Amino acid sequence: MSGQNTILICHRDMKTLVARIEKEIAARCSQSNSKVRVDVRMDAVKWNAFEDGYPNIFIENIEDFSDKHVIFVGSFYSPAIIFEQISVLYTLPKSSIKSLTFVLPYYNTGTMERVDTEGQVATAVAMARLLSAIPLSSMGPARLMTYDIHALQERFYFSDNIVPKLASAMPKFIEVINQFEDDIPIAIAFPDEGAYKRFSYYFKDFPVIRCIKRRKGSEREVTIVDGNPKNQHVIIVDDLINTGGTVQRCIACMKSAGASRVSVFVTHAVFPKGSWKRFTRNPMNEHVPDTFWITDSLPHASLITEHEPFRLVSLSDSICSMLKLY
Repeated sequence: MSGQNTILICHRDMKTLVARIEKEIAARCSQSNSKVRVDVRMDAVKWNAFEDGYPNIFIENIEDFSDKHVIFVGSFYSPAIIFEQISVLYTLPKSSIKSLTFVLPYYNTGTMERVDTEGQVATAVAMARLLSAIPLSSMGPARLMTYDIHALQERFYFSDNIVPKLASAMPKFIEVINQFEDDIPIAIAFPDEGAYKRFSYYFKDFPVIRCIKRRKGSEREVTIVDGNPKNQHVIIVDDLINTGGTVQRCIACMKSAGASRVSVFVTHAVFPKGSWKRFTRNPMNEHVPDTFWITDSLPHASLITEHEPFRLVSLSDSICSMLKLY
């Protein structure tokens, strides 16, 4: 997608990420002497509400969107804000736009993608149907761009009315660790088979430690099945973290197996109910990693990374590259 004739808008909770994208676009254009400019309008959508709480949304200067490529950066991290964004996504193609790209860094229902027991509801399918109902623009179906979706087969849940682009934050993280100054050799650990299958091929230049999770009563036990953490700086890699119980058990497993240091990288730092606090450097917290890298796929990432040992790996330049915004 060329930056020419492109308008970039966002949900109010994604302004921090979009500000980083805007800086990245400016830097790239400056380096290449490009005259391409993306019209970033972070406040184009007024996300108001009626007294009963239902959305009262207004898109300013909607006539400017006609015959333009439109990129919308959103977040479905809370059910309370999904409907208002779906409403905007359904409205934009009716304004004679050329194309619509929805950047949804975290596909929030991705972990509920299959039914193992009768009665379970695969909410990932329901979300795919909602997004598949976005009307066609003049150049065809909308595009959905999301990072490290939990199961790759979810791309087939969408209809032909939308084209999913499944990106990964792993190449960006490899750039980070390649610049990481450490006198101890780095090894990559995967806490379960799913993470190993999804991401191990990104880390072919590093020793790999493969773990499995086993249920032990009401708890889950992490066990090493391949690789040796001894005297290594072990970095545990996964797509997302919720309350962090598995990661803490994995940290403990690596340390007991002789790892010199243990760090963590996850793309999506979900951390419901402030559970990230169990990883801060506090005498009350056990199994705290040396460094905990997260991306800004969720709005609260900037708040979390104000605290040690968290570090931010921004998706901004990856998004610019994927969408060719320079």
